[in-house]
This record gives sequence, C-alpha cells and structure tokens, in this order.
Amino acid sequence: MIAITYLIPLSIVLAVITFAGFLWTVRTDQYADPEGDAARMLETEDVPLSSQERDNLRG
Repeated sequence: MIAITYLIPLSIVLAVITFAGFLWTVRTDQYADPEGDAARMLETEDVPLSSQERDNLRG
C-alpha cells in the first residue's frame, strides 16, 4: 500500500510533464508543416543525378 502513495503522485507529475511538452510543441509550430519530410519522402519524383553530382558524391 505504501508503494501506491509514491506511484500516484509520480504518475501525475509525469502526465503534467508530458502535457507541458505537448503544449510546447504546439506553441513552437512543430506541427505547422503538413508537407514535411515524411510526406516529401513518399513523392515519386525520381530525377537522375548529373555526372557532376555523381562525381561529387563519390568524393
């Protein structure tokens, strides 16, 4: 029974920290780019590299 007296406040503190983190991400516009990297990754615009770009990648 003593453990529950520690676990309930701990879970409340963790919930408050999680909610504060969520509010911080919303206020700093972390979700403002609906066409972000994840969506752009799925696009099928495959453009071949030029010979100069291939040489730059090789080092």
